[in-house]
Amino acid sequence: MGSGTSPMGSAGGGNATAGKEKKGQAETGGPVLEEAQKCCGCRFPLLVALLQLLLGIAVAAVAFLMVAISSSLLARETPHWAGIIMIVVSLLGFILFCITRVPDERTSAQFIVKLLYFFLCTMGLVISAVVIAFQCYHYALTNSYSCKEMGEYCLCTLDPEDSIARTFTYSGVTDCSAIVSTLPMYYLLQMVLNLAQAIVCLVGAFLMWKHRYQVFFAGLQRGSPSTHNWQKV
Repeated sequence: MGSGTSPMGSAGGGNATAGKEKKGQAETGGPVLEEAQKCCGCRFPLLVALLQLLLGIAVAAVAFLMVAISSSLLARETPHWAGIIMIVVSLLGFILFCITRVPDERTSAQFIVKLLYFFLCTMGLVISAVVIAFQCYHYALTNSYSCKEMGEYCLCTLDPEDSIARTFTYSGVTDCSAIVSTLPMYYLLQMVLNLAQAIVCLVGAFLMWKHRYQVFFAGLQRGSPSTHNWQKV
């Protein structure tokens, strides 16, 4: 009887040991940080930013190919600016991906970057819709052209029998087939690329809006610098 151990004493010792382990884990931030690093859903979808980058490069590349046909093309006909804006949006997405991988990143910085990304995605969606509208108009217009070569430029009109019909002059074009066949193909390609670009921007904005900027890891640090308690806000 003298050498027996009380159950209450054993339970008290176990609770004390568990309390020390929890205290040690809280001080090191081990399980919390490990969980944050393993949380795949807490990171920005890298696929969205990657698609935005590829589509932005494609739109800009096709636009510069269109400029190479004739320098007379307007800026709305060669939407390289839409591709460049989308590249900037994708780079911001990559930055957002890198920031959210750091558990102790300041919440205010994360919120500002996410809000800016949401705004740029919305702006990219509107710009892509505008580009599609312009490309549709010019695609229908060039399909109605009747062109003839005039030395170093190509002269196109909508009605060759009408002497006062509106004419379009494309300088630096020695072969009018580039205007009546190649250019409409580029317009059509721009419509497809910008439609895909608009869908990706919509998905990116929807992800940010749906979870109210909380789907990615963002926490508040409470307590002393040696103790890290994280929670979603």
